[in-house]
Amino acid sequence: GKLSHFRIDELKAGARVRSDEYEKAQVSDFALWKAWDEADGNVYWDTELGRGRPGWHIECSAMSSKYLGQTFDIHTGGVDNIFPHHENEIAQSEGLSGKKFVNYWMHSEHLLVDGRKMSKSLGNFYTLRDVISKGYSPMVFRYLVLGAHYRSKLNFTWAGMDAAKAALDNLYEFMGRLDKENSTGPDSAVERASAAFEQAMDDDLNTPVALAAVFGLVKEVNVSGHGGREVFQAMQKFDGVLGLKLAENAKSATLEVPAEIEQLLEERQKARKAKDFATADRVRDEIAAAGYIIEDTPAGPKLKRKNT
Repeated sequence: GKLSHFRIDELKAGARVRSDEYEKAQVSDFALWKAWDEADGNVYWDTELGRGRPGWHIECSAMSSKYLGQTFDIHTGGVDNIFPHHENEIAQSEGLSGKKFVNYWMHSEHLLVDGRKMSKSLGNFYTLRDVISKGYSPMVFRYLVLGAHYRSKLNFTWAGMDAAKAALDNLYEFMGRLDKENSTGPDSAVERASAAFEQAMDDDLNTPVALAAVFGLVKEVNVSGHGGREVFQAMQKFDGVLGLKLAENAKSATLEVPAEIEQLLEERQKARKAKDFATADRVRDEIAAAGYIIEDTPAGPKLKRKNT
């Protein structure tokens, strides 16, 4: 086959395979038409061949050719659809039209839960509503999925969701700190991140590497303190692909710091300037106990709320 690369002469001869409620003598065969029997009830069409219905592979070829034409660009599906379903789609569609069926096939790997296949029988079957009921935004699950290449297995764990939430909160807080109204001038960090992001997406939608490019920009901006309009616009452009709603959630991520914490931060700064590091460390610990982390940058100290 074009996708599975199975060879007919290497398949087990005479094997009987159960599929779509019919049995076949050759594993290389599939049914274009299934004769009706009483168990099918009223699911049938009257034809010159008698009562029956199309084999289940036909429906996808019929829908795609009607709405997308005899040749279309992208066909997606899970890896379990490669053989026999997608191979059969190719055979019957190209056999009918004499044209190439699909230009690009994209097959996603399976989602695992705690290292095992997700199933109701194992009690590890979750829906998005289950995720939301535990206090996670759907965007957190989206981030988790983007963190793995679509052709790789993704192992879902609640610890992994916590890590995804922490990373996404960092992006929201970063967006909230940017000065989107004022320009800081041409930024080579933006150019590097944009080129790396585009290269990653051109590489079979390599979203983990694309996210690394985004965080590379975040790190450079945090170090330089130059987070102006150009950076904000670049982040919006990235989010046009990632769909994490960065700008929409940036305002809510903007940190409102109590006056007493601001006073402690100022006290720490004075202690650092006086090289009283014991006092500076003590005040830092007080701020941490109140739920804040200090990030020392060239533009001055910045506060972040601890991830809970």
